[in-house]
Amino acid sequence: MPTTSSRAAAATVLTGLLLTACSASDGGGSDGAAPESAASSLPASPTGEASTVATGLAAPWSVTFVEGAPLVSERDSARILELADDGAAREVGVVTGVDTAGEAGLLGLAAHDRRLYVYSTTSDGNRIERYDLDGAPGTFTLGERVTLVEGIPAARFHDGGRLAFGPDGMLYATTGDAGEPDRAQDPDSLAGKILRMAPDGEPPADNPFPGSLVYSLGHRNVQGLAWADDGTLFATEFGQNTWDELNVVEPGANYGWPEVEGVAGVAEYVDPVQQWRPGDASPSGLAHLDGTLFVANLGGEVLRAVPVDDPSTSAVVVQDEGRLRDAVVTPDGELWIVTNNTDGRGSPGPDDDRVLQLEVAGS
Repeated sequence: MPTTSSRAAAATVLTGLLLTACSASDGGGSDGAAPESAASSLPASPTGEASTVATGLAAPWSVTFVEGAPLVSERDSARILELADDGAAREVGVVTGVDTAGEAGLLGLAAHDRRLYVYSTTSDGNRIERYDLDGAPGTFTLGERVTLVEGIPAARFHDGGRLAFGPDGMLYATTGDAGEPDRAQDPDSLAGKILRMAPDGEPPADNPFPGSLVYSLGHRNVQGLAWADDGTLFATEFGQNTWDELNVVEPGANYGWPEVEGVAGVAEYVDPVQQWRPGDASPSGLAHLDGTLFVANLGGEVLRAVPVDDPSTSAVVVQDEGRLRDAVVTPDGELWIVTNNTDGRGSPGPDDDRVLQLEVAGS
């Protein structure tokens, strides 16, 4: 079992937030922000203090699991690490050709059929690669590499980077606008999109745009993907100066960036189901567990919980851990969160960065 660190013991799990008096029709509170609901009303909510899974990581970005073994990407070192039961980290391999600057570097990981899928930035753009894994848990090393997608527009900022396999067995990838907002509205550009592909990198025949990887468009910088039990796809998106977003993603839909930001009521664009002021959020990783979505926030430095049945509301359920990059559900159904205090924008503590486990119970 993980041990409780002194930093984790300071985590505050909030259970008494009051419902803000506002309507969902204007996107949230009286200023348009999301209403906060009581944590006790969530289908699943953290209880007690966080416990430590691992410490001493350098700008970790993503966690995935292969045969039960957790693998972690480090953005700036381009290392992929395997975490042992006692939290010790061993190097599985270093992804070559990674260009690390600003928000770019080694980003998302996903696993499927014992292969590891990797999103990273190079001098020629962002790419998605697939690696065979040699060995077994405890001895994994990177094997044969195949590049599935390359030339995704890249920049120091707005590189997207999240990878996730959906319940349909397809690989989904998020991309940013790479600092050129108009790309998000260009269906021929891979920037500012959510992409959907078969495990071999080819566009599925039922994608909304024939022969294209593009699944949805009009995104500024999506970094979180999660599916509810009924197959609904949710995504978190960084706004610019006005609104960060939680969206329900439909194939072929346009989410409006840069023409609109947040709830706009414009017919050709899909409004978010929830929005937050950027200083309160900067939502990155997203996980679903037992009817609740968990949103890891960087700028807001909190974990928010969103009930799937009422996604216009949310509750802050963890704070005081600093910047949060990812939230992930383990194969055993546990909820992990990943801090990002060493990413150049945070204030690292002596154990940072860390992977923490939260005890979650139903309401």
